[in-house]
Amino acid sequence: MIDILIWIVIIALFILSFAGIIFPIIPSPLVIWVGFLLYHFVIDASELTTTFWLAMAILTIVLIGSDIIANSYFVKKYGGSKWGERGAAIAVIIGSFVIPPFGIIVLPFIVVFVIEMMQQRTANEAIRASFGSLIGFLGGAVAKVIIQLIMIVWFIIVVVV
Repeated sequence: MIDILIWIVIIALFILSFAGIIFPIIPSPLVIWVGFLLYHFVIDASELTTTFWLAMAILTIVLIGSDIIANSYFVKKYGGSKWGERGAAIAVIIGSFVIPPFGIIVLPFIVVFVIEMMQQRTANEAIRASFGSLIGFLGGAVAKVIIQLIMIVWFIIVVVV
C-alpha cells in the first residue's frame, strides 16, 4: 500500500515539475529529484545506478542552464544589451506572479523594450530585442520540456523495464 502512495506522489511531482516552466518559482529540477529520491529511499535503493545518477546530474545542469542560455542568446542575437538580458531574466520571475501564465511572456517583452529605449536605442531596435526575449523564453521552455521528459522517461525505463 505504501508503494502505491509513493508512486502517486512521484507522479504528482513529475507533473508539478512541468508547472515550473510556466511558474519559474517552482524549481522543476528539484521537484523531479524529489521524485527520484523518494523512489530510491522508500521503494528500492538498488534500482537506480551510478550511471543514472550521473546522467541525471548532467541533465539537471543542462536543464538549469537552458533557460539562462536561451534567454541571453536570443536577446543578444536580436540586438539587446546586457541590461536587457538581465531585465528579461528578472521579468520572467516577476511575470510568473503577474497575470500568470501570460506575465512571463508580456512582462519581459515590456521590460526589455523599456530598458533598450532608456539606453537610447531606436524603437525598432528595442522591439527587436524584446522579440528576442520572447523567442528566448519560448526556446528555453521547449528545451526544458524536452530535457524534463528525457529525465522522467529514463527514470521510468530504469524502474519499470
